[in-house]
Amino acid sequence: MADKRIHVLEVLGNAIVGGMETWVLRLLERLPRERFTVTALCPFESSITERLRALDIDTMVVSMPPDDPSWAALQVTCALVQAASVDVLHAHLPNAHMLAALAARLSGKPIVTTIHGLRMTPQDLEVHRCTGSHIHTVCRQTYYEALGVGVDADRICCIPNGVDTKRFRPSAQRPHVLRDAIGVDASAPLVGFVGRLSPEKGPDLFVRVAELACRAAPDAHFVLIGDGPMRDELLARIDEEDLRTRVHLAGLRDDLAQIYGELDLLVSTSRSEAMPLALMEGMACGVPIVATRVGGVPDLVVHGSTGFLAGYCDCRSAADAVVELLASPRKRERMSEAARALALQRFDLDDSVAQIAQLLARLSAPRSAGRVSPLGADITSS
Repeated sequence: MADKRIHVLEVLGNAIVGGMETWVLRLLERLPRERFTVTALCPFESSITERLRALDIDTMVVSMPPDDPSWAALQVTCALVQAASVDVLHAHLPNAHMLAALAARLSGKPIVTTIHGLRMTPQDLEVHRCTGSHIHTVCRQTYYEALGVGVDADRICCIPNGVDTKRFRPSAQRPHVLRDAIGVDASAPLVGFVGRLSPEKGPDLFVRVAELACRAAPDAHFVLIGDGPMRDELLARIDEEDLRTRVHLAGLRDDLAQIYGELDLLVSTSRSEAMPLALMEGMACGVPIVATRVGGVPDLVVHGSTGFLAGYCDCRSAADAVVELLASPRKRERMSEAARALALQRFDLDDSVAQIAQLLARLSAPRSAGRVSPLGADITSS
């Protein structure tokens, strides 16, 4: 019998260890294999391509420059779509959107692109207008801003990110692997930053928060977990402020589900954010949050209940919140319970994957089968 599974071509515009790549891997780990088969295109070989192949996903590498796809890459993608009987293309980042949308248009296949950031880029908007691609946003602000710049309401939906609440959960006993690695005593307060060390994530603002908070919380330590282009700049700033014994760089970690359990607080100082996975993971692990009020963060963090929200780049308010929470174990305990409860209620990964699966299935189905609603619900055509 012919394979009746829906064949999805996942086109990734990058292959670093970042939020988008993590999101795609978690989606593909849980996408039902009895309903879907997946092929992946990436711009270069990396640990991400290795992890895709470890999931038994056929993975190829093609050039994806930021502005215009190469003719060879477009030929290869179109040939792959036809030869492998791809039913629907799913793109991530503007360069992948352009390549996949052109290939989809030439081969007569549907395409959806996931907007992982806070805003659609002009390139994403132009590709959508020229090719009729479907837009999937992960936070409400992105969804409404896309509508405001002219995206067709029938071709956009909002399906939030999710977190594996079985894997990311409070620890029965506090682990100490991270503390041992950075030389922090088990009894010392530890405040963490988890994310790429790049300007949009604001790791420099986190160092400033640490500098301010250290004055009122002399026993506290601060750790940045991640890597990126700002690493050397951050080290220089830490040395300049004589914070080397208090602010630590832990690099990339692949044991985050355990690491969150070592943190007393998780701080996000992002300048731009959609639905950050790190905050969702931390909340699922019962870690109180201090975060800047940007993008979709207010949809995650309930001010005064699961954490505190500070203004854009407001390091002073963030530092004051850190000091207040470190001084109040009971308040942190209440926030820990509330954060875990909210993650279970609203951000379970299974719900998110189910809605993405429904979206892919409906896009690949004949048009008469209906359309995808903006909120992922079932809307049947009249």
